[in-house]
Amino acid sequence: MARTFEGEADGKDLTIAVVVSRFNKEITDRLLEGARDALSRQGMAERADIAYVPGSFELPLAALRLARTGRYDAVVCLGAVLRGETAHFEYVAGQAAAGIARVSLDTGLPVIFGVVTAETLEQALERSGGRLGNKGYDAVLAAIEMANLLKKIDSGAQGKQRGSQRKGR
Repeated sequence: MARTFEGEADGKDLTIAVVVSRFNKEITDRLLEGARDALSRQGMAERADIAYVPGSFELPLAALRLARTGRYDAVVCLGAVLRGETAHFEYVAGQAAAGIARVSLDTGLPVIFGVVTAETLEQALERSGGRLGNKGYDAVLAAIEMANLLKKIDSGAQGKQRGSQRKGR
């Protein structure tokens, strides 16, 4: 029979690390405030560590080091990249996204992209506590759901292996 796996938004048994860029601090402070709100509502505030990096480009390396400690069920990366008059936006936003995805795939840990990429400061403000919500809050909820999903998948796969062993396969 086919099984369905779905993560839950319950962080009671999880520990999360949050990596925050200091660049565009007006935005990232708001993202961190949203993340802390989500952690608090989940009863996880005491089990969440915060690490600061200079900018969004540095998020993946800090996330990798945190993921490799084995202390966390997920890592959330928060940053803000605003388009300017140069190609800097494409390089930083693209490399931050690729690096964060690579850390997740390389470690098998949920590493969540909570980086606001916006054309203007006004757009970034709307995504960091304005009328469009708070992407820091959303990123923590995604981390919780993914950590729980992976635990269910792992326990389901182990159950199938045990069942196969019992059947002599």
